Amino acid sequence: MKKQTMDLEEKEVLESYDRNEWRPIQAKKAEIAKLQHYARNTLQKNKRINIRLAERDLAGIQARAIEEGMPYQTLISSILHKYLSGRLTERKTA
Repeated sequence: MKKQTMDLEEKEVLESYDRNEWRPIQAKKAEIAKLQHYARNTLQKNKRINIRLAERDLAGIQARAIEEGMPYQTLISSILHKYLSGRLTERKTA
């Protein structure tokens, strides 16, 4: 039998749970409805576009998508949606 190992994120979640930092959601039905709404809006795609990107940018997006555990096209769509809804803003550098 192969011994299962946890990655860093899984270890952090387990340690957080052991420290009793997890609390139940009070408005469970409302939270579920909110998340279902987000999922419906995120997954609802009815237009196709073609876009040219710098190879370096595409490689970066693909690497980030792997880290997030999603297809890179989904990540691009999510980034655009967040930007247009005001939840993603440009960072000003000094």
